[in-house]
Amino acid sequence: MRLTWVQPEDLVGHELRQAAQDGRDAREIAERWYAAGGSPAPDRAGASEPPAPPRLRALAGQLLDELALLKSPLAADEPTGLDAIVAACPHWPGPPEAVLAVDRTRLHAAWLGRAAGCLLGKPVEKLPLTGIRALARATGNWPLTTWFTEHGVPADLLAAHPWNRRSAPTSLAENIDGMPEDDDLNYPLLTLLLLQRHGRFFTTADLARLWLDELPAGRTFTAERIAYGNLLAGVEPPETARRRNPFREWIGAQIRADVHGWTHPGDPAGAAAQAHRDAVLTHTGNGVYGAMFTAAALAVAAGGESDVHGSLAAGLRVVPPHSRYARAIRLGIETARTERDFDTVVDRLHAAYADTHHWVHVLPNAALLAAALTHADGDFTRSIGCAVSGGWDTDSNGATAGSLAGLLAGGPDALPAHWTAPLKNRLATSVPGFDQVGFDTLAALTHQEALRP
Repeated sequence: MRLTWVQPEDLVGHELRQAAQDGRDAREIAERWYAAGGSPAPDRAGASEPPAPPRLRALAGQLLDELALLKSPLAADEPTGLDAIVAACPHWPGPPEAVLAVDRTRLHAAWLGRAAGCLLGKPVEKLPLTGIRALARATGNWPLTTWFTEHGVPADLLAAHPWNRRSAPTSLAENIDGMPEDDDLNYPLLTLLLLQRHGRFFTTADLARLWLDELPAGRTFTAERIAYGNLLAGVEPPETARRRNPFREWIGAQIRADVHGWTHPGDPAGAAAQAHRDAVLTHTGNGVYGAMFTAAALAVAAGGESDVHGSLAAGLRVVPPHSRYARAIRLGIETARTERDFDTVVDRLHAAYADTHHWVHVLPNAALLAAALTHADGDFTRSIGCAVSGGWDTDSNGATAGSLAGLLAGGPDALPAHWTAPLKNRLATSVPGFDQVGFDTLAALTHQEALRP
């Protein structure tokens, strides 16, 4: 059996790629790996097809440990500890001048927006940008203004760019029947459960225990799966994020941040600090910044006193300004402001990142998310449409864009019905106690946590 995201021989190539991005000199290790018959990381899947012989697997583990000892010249600009992050941020937000309350209807719109954006991106997850554009254009749905459909798509185009195998049966216009399960919705549910059990002063260890109790291992991916395995092996957080984890700067922590922001209206610093305790279970550096940025931006939007551009600016204040994550956000915003045509924006971002970063890495996705939200200027349909149309991690970017745009819309009635009606106020999940829950119920539960001291 070939499990995704866990075999040492599948991890070495990803760690070598991360080393190159970090400026770590891993040439000698790479030469030993390839001379022994090792392969590069799988391009889009989580596991290579042939199993490695025992000697190669043993070498892979050894090389992963050696790679972890290489020092990054970027480390000083990209700390992981919260105190060091705060020290590196000259414009770290102060405490709110007044206690703000988030309206339950605004949270309802945020949950719906997250679900709709995620669902829009599900059938084209893992597809190349050319495939996404071709499939949408074949049905006259470009720029994206509604769900993907198979009706009217030529057979040869479907053969060249098949829908995501697991998602297509539940995420095309003709077969949507409520919101299907997705990790982009499972994690907000787990965060809600975490706050219900431990309050906003939870520890990273509390989160780890919750995952072991309530999160099926098979519902984790990339950095989360590595960290989960580390927990089972007795590794304590935050070492769970670092031990043989080449995905520690991928998008996973960023997709877990929403509830931290929703429950801190007008308090971006508090939201970012809470998201940090969550993120360090699985991520370091830029991976952690993704969670902090998202939580802070959503906190400002939840306060109802800023637009999308102010929300993004607030997110940047909790990210070290010399980090690659801050540069990615600034690139996305500046490119969207410079180019009127969003396809051109996307092409420029792909030129900057596509050859160097995996499609699930946080940096290209952060740049695309910032560009999509900037270009859409608060419009819900354009926000999720732009986020998904840019490729890479389509369902995750669509979810986060929908969450922020939903908050800014202010309530469910402000969202177009063709996005919300197919959800049928029903969410499927394997998180205990939440299967088939309504988004109105989730809004009420989240509102309770937002009001808790």
